[in-house]
Amino acid sequence: MLSDNLLYVFLIAALGLAALSVNYIITSRERFKENRNARLKWLKEQSEHTLNALAVLKEINCRGDIIDKLNQHALSLIEEIGVLAPDSELMTDISKIKDTTDRTRPKQDAFNNDRAVRKAQIYINFAEKLIIDMSNKGKMTPHLAHTYQQELYWLNVSMVADAHITQGKTLMQQGDKLAALSHFKHAKAILVRAAVPAQQKRDRLQPLQGLIDQLQPKRDLGPGALAETLDAYLKEPQ
Repeated sequence: MLSDNLLYVFLIAALGLAALSVNYIITSRERFKENRNARLKWLKEQSEHTLNALAVLKEINCRGDIIDKLNQHALSLIEEIGVLAPDSELMTDISKIKDTTDRTRPKQDAFNNDRAVRKAQIYINFAEKLIIDMSNKGKMTPHLAHTYQQELYWLNVSMVADAHITQGKTLMQQGDKLAALSHFKHAKAILVRAAVPAQQKRDRLQPLQGLIDQLQPKRDLGPGALAETLDAYLKEPQ
C-alpha cells in the first residue's frame, strides 16, 4: 500500500513538472514573440525615419560624410530586420524604401511650397537628434557630433530661406511685388537671426539685399542731408 502511494506521489510530481515545463516553454515562446514584434515595430519606425531623412538630406545636398554616417546606421537597422524577419513583408517594404533613397539626387531648385519645407524640417530635426543619440552611444566623437549638428542647423536655415526666396522670385515675375518683398524680407530675417558666423551668411545676404532693393529702393536723402542736420542742431541756442 505504501509503495503504491509513493508511486502515485512520484507520478503526480512528474506530471506537475511536465506541466510546468510545458507552461514555461509556451510562456517563453510567447514572450520571445512579443519582444520580437516590439523590436520589429521599433526597427520599422527607425529605419523608415532614417531613410526618409537621408532622402531629404540628399535633396538639399548635405555633406557626404554625414550622409555616409546615417547610411551606415540605416544599414545596421535593416540588417537586424533581416535577422529577425528575413522573408517578411517588412523586409520587402524597407528594401524598396532603401532603393528609392539610394537613387535620390540633389534638387536643382529650392523647395517651393510650405508643405515640402515642413516635411524637410521634420526629417532634418530627426537627423540632428539621431546624431546626438549616436554620439551618446559612442558611435562618433562629441566633437564630430557637434560639427554635424552645426551643419544640419545651417542646412535647415538655408533651406527655409531659399524657399522664401524662390517663392518671392515667382511672385515678382507675376507682378505681385508686395508679396514678393514680404518673402524676401522674411528670408533676410531668417538669415540674419541664424546663429552662425557673419561670413557664412554674407554670400546669401548680399544677392538677397539686391532683390529687396529692386522692390524697395533706399531713400536718398542727398549727400548734404546729414551735414545740414548737424549744422541746424549746432546753431540752436543752448
